[in-house]
Amino acid sequence: MASELEPEVQAIDRSLLECSAEETAGKWLQATDLTREVYQHLAHYVPQIYCRGPNPFPQKEDMLAQHVLLGPMEWYLCGEDPAFGFPKLEQANKPSHLCGRVFKVGEPTYSCRDCAVDPTCVLCMECFLGSIHRDHRYRMTTSGGGGFCDCGDTEAWKEGPYCQKHELNTSEIEEEEDPLVHLSEDVIARTYNIFAIMFRYAVEILTWEKESELPADLEIIEKRDTYYCMLFNDEVHTYEQVIYTLQKAVNCTQKEAIGFATTVDRDGRRSVRYGDFQYCEQAKSVIVRNTSRQTKPLKVQVMHSSIVAHQNFGLKLLSWLGSIIGYSDGLRRILCQVGLQEGPDGENSSLVDRLMLNDSKLWKGARSVYHQLFMSSLLMDLKYKKLFAVRFAKNYERLQSDYVTDDHDREFSIADLSVQIFTVPSLARMLITEENLMTIIIKTFMDHLRHRDAQGRFQFERYTALQAFKFRRVQSLILDLKYVLISKPTEWSDDLRQKFLEGFDAFLELLKCMQGMDPITRQVGQHIEMEPEWEAAFTLQMKLTHVISMMQDWCALDEKVLIEAYKKCLAVLMQCHGGFTDGEQPITLSICGHSVETIRYCVSQEKVSIHLPVSRLLAGLHVLLSKSEVAYKFPELLPLSELSPPMLIEHPLRCLVLCAQVHAGMWRRNGFSLVNQIYYYHNVKCRREMFDKDIVMLQTGVSMMDPNHFLMIMLSRFELYQIFSTPDYGKRFSSEITHKDVVQQNNTLIEEMLYLIIMLVGERFSPGVGQVNATDEIKREIIHQLSIKPMAHSELVKSLPEDENKETGMESVIEAVAHFKKPGLTGRGMYELKPECARDFNLYFYHFSRAEQSKAEEAQRKLKRQNREDTALPPPVLPPFCPLFASLVNILQSDVMLCIMRTVLQWAVEHNGYAWSESMLQRVLHLIGMALQEEKQHLDSVTEEHVVTFTFTQKISKPGEAPNNSPSILAMLETLQNAPYLDVHKDMIRWILKSSRDKDKAERKRKAEIARLRREKIMAQMSEMQRHFIDENKELFQQTLELDASTSAVLDNSPVVSDMALTALGPAQTQVPEQRQFVTCILCQEEQEVKVESKAMVLAAFVQRSTVLSKNRSKFIQDPEKYDPLFMHPDLSCGTHTGSCGHIMHAHCWQRYFDSVQAKEQRRQQRLRLHTSYDVENGEFLCPLCECLSNTVIPLLLPPRNIFNNRLNISDQPKLTQWIRTISQQIKALQVLRKEESTPNTASSKNSENMDELQLPEGFRPDFHPKNPYSESIKEMLTTFGTATYKVGLKVHPNEEDPRVPIMCWGSCAYTIQSIERILSDEDKPLFGPLPCRLDDCLRSLTRFAAAHWTVASLSVVQGHFRKLFASLVPDDSHGDLPCILDIDMFHLLVGLVLASPALQCQDFSGISLGTGDLHIFHLVTMAHIVQILLTSCTEENGMDQENPAGEEELAVLALYKTLQQYTGSSLKETPSGWHLWTNVRNGIMPFLKCSALFFHYLNGVPSPPEIQVSGTSHFEHLCNYLSLPNNLICLFQENNEITKLLIESWCHNTEVKRYLEGERDAISYPRESNKLIDLPEDYSSLINQASNFSCPKSGGDKSRAPTLCLVCGTLLCSQSYCCQTELEGEDVGACTAHTYSCGSGVGIFLRVRECQVLFLAGKTKGCFYSPPYLDDYGETDQGLRRGNPLHLCKERFKKIQKLWHQHSITEEIGHAQEANQTLVGIDWQHL
Repeated sequence: MASELEPEVQAIDRSLLECSAEETAGKWLQATDLTREVYQHLAHYVPQIYCRGPNPFPQKEDMLAQHVLLGPMEWYLCGEDPAFGFPKLEQANKPSHLCGRVFKVGEPTYSCRDCAVDPTCVLCMECFLGSIHRDHRYRMTTSGGGGFCDCGDTEAWKEGPYCQKHELNTSEIEEEEDPLVHLSEDVIARTYNIFAIMFRYAVEILTWEKESELPADLEIIEKRDTYYCMLFNDEVHTYEQVIYTLQKAVNCTQKEAIGFATTVDRDGRRSVRYGDFQYCEQAKSVIVRNTSRQTKPLKVQVMHSSIVAHQNFGLKLLSWLGSIIGYSDGLRRILCQVGLQEGPDGENSSLVDRLMLNDSKLWKGARSVYHQLFMSSLLMDLKYKKLFAVRFAKNYERLQSDYVTDDHDREFSIADLSVQIFTVPSLARMLITEENLMTIIIKTFMDHLRHRDAQGRFQFERYTALQAFKFRRVQSLILDLKYVLISKPTEWSDDLRQKFLEGFDAFLELLKCMQGMDPITRQVGQHIEMEPEWEAAFTLQMKLTHVISMMQDWCALDEKVLIEAYKKCLAVLMQCHGGFTDGEQPITLSICGHSVETIRYCVSQEKVSIHLPVSRLLAGLHVLLSKSEVAYKFPELLPLSELSPPMLIEHPLRCLVLCAQVHAGMWRRNGFSLVNQIYYYHNVKCRREMFDKDIVMLQTGVSMMDPNHFLMIMLSRFELYQIFSTPDYGKRFSSEITHKDVVQQNNTLIEEMLYLIIMLVGERFSPGVGQVNATDEIKREIIHQLSIKPMAHSELVKSLPEDENKETGMESVIEAVAHFKKPGLTGRGMYELKPECARDFNLYFYHFSRAEQSKAEEAQRKLKRQNREDTALPPPVLPPFCPLFASLVNILQSDVMLCIMRTVLQWAVEHNGYAWSESMLQRVLHLIGMALQEEKQHLDSVTEEHVVTFTFTQKISKPGEAPNNSPSILAMLETLQNAPYLDVHKDMIRWILKSSRDKDKAERKRKAEIARLRREKIMAQMSEMQRHFIDENKELFQQTLELDASTSAVLDNSPVVSDMALTALGPAQTQVPEQRQFVTCILCQEEQEVKVESKAMVLAAFVQRSTVLSKNRSKFIQDPEKYDPLFMHPDLSCGTHTGSCGHIMHAHCWQRYFDSVQAKEQRRQQRLRLHTSYDVENGEFLCPLCECLSNTVIPLLLPPRNIFNNRLNISDQPKLTQWIRTISQQIKALQVLRKEESTPNTASSKNSENMDELQLPEGFRPDFHPKNPYSESIKEMLTTFGTATYKVGLKVHPNEEDPRVPIMCWGSCAYTIQSIERILSDEDKPLFGPLPCRLDDCLRSLTRFAAAHWTVASLSVVQGHFRKLFASLVPDDSHGDLPCILDIDMFHLLVGLVLASPALQCQDFSGISLGTGDLHIFHLVTMAHIVQILLTSCTEENGMDQENPAGEEELAVLALYKTLQQYTGSSLKETPSGWHLWTNVRNGIMPFLKCSALFFHYLNGVPSPPEIQVSGTSHFEHLCNYLSLPNNLICLFQENNEITKLLIESWCHNTEVKRYLEGERDAISYPRESNKLIDLPEDYSSLINQASNFSCPKSGGDKSRAPTLCLVCGTLLCSQSYCCQTELEGEDVGACTAHTYSCGSGVGIFLRVRECQVLFLAGKTKGCFYSPPYLDDYGETDQGLRRGNPLHLCKERFKKIQKLWHQHSITEEIGHAQEANQTLVGIDWQHL
């Protein structure tokens, strides 16, 4: 298609490029009808530039559009070359003091909790860092995109509105000067013309609805038949549906379909087919048909290409306008005028109105472009911001209705701009007073909720998805109302009062529709069939909670408003209660000579509702009357006398009784919906405007009525009146009825009622009820939360109610009541209650749930026991009530109350006859305690002449009335004090008696004496016990010391005398008597000795590829089947690591276990296809004991060298030179033989001649094949582990015959030792310090296994490997292609040579021992390594060159260096000082020596010298001795002078060495640096910022949604998205998974920047989240950035992650996490 277009398009391009912007602009300047001219120009050129084929070329289109279309406009506007015109405008312009930066998705935004007017005021990172707020308490969030920075807006900040950058621009702001003064008249006129035409054109074309014809003045004559099939975005269909449909409709590949879908999702629309009308129409019908089954179909239109072209240019124009007005405020002002100018059609005809009202018809891309334009123009010009706000408010109802039916999310709707307008305090006030905004919002809201029941209350049907969707949309109106109310007015005008009260009326209408909604009736008999809908009502309540609170706050600010609001609210409540007494019979109750009239009503039989917002609002306002003292100043203005207390308390009381009955289990048959409602009623999100206000309403009622009357009504509502009004009712009741349930129910109800009384008297911490302020209230909440248990900051915040600014007020008081404890390596920081706050603890705190109450009681009693106090928890001293509520305390001494107390105590005394409970008694005791406290305070405050009105003690000392003369309350308490069944409450009873007694001095003295004696006795007992304990445990104490001493000795289980020198290898190797080793199988518990011929014992092991030590991650094995791993490159680009958990099993037990795991897996597959945490197909299993992930087993062996090396050691062993000769001869002989075998046997005579020619070296028998000493089962395990290492290490199919198997085994042994040496060095631990036993066992088994593996491999193969390895050091004519000395990792070479040498040595009977071979190999490799170090050492002179007298080492090194120079032909750098060279050699060779020491230690079992077991100095000499090396390493060269010369010459003559020295390639230098994870910034927000600038590499310039940082190499990836999926081994995987294969050979450590979460991945199916190394000031991580506290790097935690990586424990960590948490298994990790 493209090729056909080419010539034609090129021709067009040529003609377009010849257009001159200047000429066109000149033509326009002369024109009489400018509009027509411009339109003709557009009509002619736009279709030629845009939409020229199936695929857009945005760069080219933009370039041409700028040249042909926008250029002329810029010339016209400036009147000269825009390159000069615009800079001039910019200079004349005053820079703005507003920032106005529009946020990108995911960009960090900051809000200051101290200075922001509300939480929507935010700063961009640049402004924040330059502002005073960076030192305040701030919140950091990531933007969803679309808002803008409020820096410079004085209305948004209480202080510090400008950052340093914008402060400079504020110096010369005169009041509202007109920005047009900076422009000349003709510029203004031209700008006005061009803006008016272009803006109108853009609006017209974007809101154009016909699909195949253009507006008349844009039509052209020759129209081509080219159409687009245009697919639009909606929020209903999923990616998968769209991709699938497109593949069917326009037969494209999946990749193309994903591309289409991504673009549609991003820009809102994308053409999916280009061609003639018919061709596009066909695709449209397929798409519609395919997507209309479940939901409404995808929106598709077939549009003529010229329309699409004009629309694309329209968008380009709007962006262009946005950038042009950036040059000057004057231009911005003109654009605003043009936009808001009323058109010819009157109302709503301005361009801005037309765009807003068509918002829901536009596609996503168009919306965001014009919203951006509005933000950069209308919202940045203060004068027009007001006018725009008015237009917005006038159209509010229509915009919201459009939004409710719109299929796009809120952030793409114009309605979302409400947050930019309504949160500006001055605009909000203006809109309330002039546009009556409050009323409009509430009325619009009510219009959308049309379903009402017969009483006019809201009714929500079953919640369908569509309704839920609509209801969510409608809730955004509540958010707008919140924005309008969020900043409270300081002064009120009459207008504002009137409009606010009008709004308040509307709000009461709304609440009236909620009063009593969702009524419920108790189910008796059978369980409810269908759970009623309750969520919608509670959602509404939750959303309105803050609005209700804010309404009260507004009322509190003005006395007139408060009085009016109170009256209105009362009137509405009266209307709701209109039918209050209808149909309910009045009854009279009487107890103790008091009687009261009320109505007959049973909560358990009639309808009852939990929603009473009107009553609760009135309660709130009533408290405000008390708090602001209006009630005492203007009593005549208030209708307080009209209040009917019984009416006020009726509904809240029913609600509380409902809760009590639910707790008593009477409503079980009503199902979960009711339980949930009760839960939310008390929950911290709702309780402020529900439960708390009900308590206040009851307090209001009680304070206005006779407490006796109230208590009787309450008894009646609780359905307990009978029990307390009839003497002896309880006795009769419990004897007649044996029905346990009813008794239980009644007990619970009595407890609940007593609890309610405690709350009514004790809860006086709301300002206005008691004489307290807001901080006292928060302190009390915190004290009670912390008395349950110490809590982290976030837990504490969650348990406190938030206000509309998301603040709990906790920070201001927390220091006063709690200590902060910092976290360790795991866990979080905790707040602990200060001990002196415990006295404020109230066991019956009203916000405790049942569980919390019992936990708190337990915790407090425990504390008291620890402090040796008695365990009574007496009621705390309370603040006094406010005057309006003062009469509340009388409830405690009212007759009915005393009667209730006496009854309960009587039941307790006559313990058996009655049904009563301890909790009931405990509550009564608490009430008596409260009364005594109250009386004490009352007496303290009463002056002489006042009458004492509170006489509780007197009343409780009087016995009961005749006829039955029950004893007084005090007397009963005396009796109960000694009751054995009340042990727990003894202390409390004592406390009461003590408080109430006339405190007789003698009595007190006697008590003190007893207490003193008792205390002394206890102390004596304690010290006795203590002494006893120490005596008993003395031995234990000493045992531990001895144990410590002994363990270190047993480390190598060898009785070696430490003063002899220990040597690990060579003929002089220290001989260790062999230890017998007994081990127990974890599966069958049988003990067995490890022997050569016995059954194999194995360790569970995990082999994995690793790049932890890699110095070059970009290497990639192209074809693993052909790759030869014999030589490891020193960059260690990818090694094979083996780890083990150290648990031992019999090989056959393991085999059985593994088979059962496999069988289980196959059974499971038929049932469900879930991943487990291990992948059985790859041979993975969990260790049966510790569930550690494993994928093979290592056999346990005795030191293999002792088994092979059973020949006599002849004392005269050859020197190095001679040994090399011998080995070379043996190798040659073998080579000839191998050749012989491979050539066909032609003439035997010739053969024998050859044999004669080949003098076999003395004692060499190449035909000898040694017998394998191991038992069958051990051989099998050797093969098993070898094959596993080969399979994993090379990522190939297992093949035990493959010649590379032994190489992989040696490599794994070497790599594992190297990685452990690295870890020990990094942590400065001694080489042979106490290693964890699992590591020790693993290394020992691995080394021994690698040494024994040659016995199960083919002898000739191993000999071949040895030949090649040997030839890399001692050159040999037959091997030409070996790597040069710079490209071999010497330790891998050493391990390979040492472990392959027995294959040669077993055929050598000349008496050279294995040990000699080891020693010579080791010396040879060490020499090669020294040359390697000298060649690569960087010799920049540190001025440190110490003028020591040169020692022998220095001189020797210099001599060697000179030799090297001689052989390399002086291209080696100039001779540095000897001291410098020697330091380089020593440092460079240290890691090699340490690794070798570990290797020979585990290979030969020689214990390590004690000097190396402690950390400290570098141990160089000790290591040399242990490894039988001379301390001056260069002696090696001098001792074997004749051969070393030859060797050095051959090494230096390699062409690669020459290339390196001439700077044509590089090489690894020694010692290799340790790999670290990348450096992370201290402050997390810089990471967020970095990530917000990161756009997805695949989809051009689109911001990545889940940017993820690789912590190993620092690459940013676009995770979890279709755009960056790649194919890996035939499966689509996400960017992170793909990256793990290139960077970590399958293992990855990532930081998900938006979530602040660390992600571990291993392979495709394994992953887990790990806690991030960033903590806030409270020592907590914030995964998901929900809390937004500033986060800082915690170095220790980051080190811990690094350590997991170094130890190769990532996979193990994932395994444990997945086992512990099954939900992790279900995640598709490969898509991340």
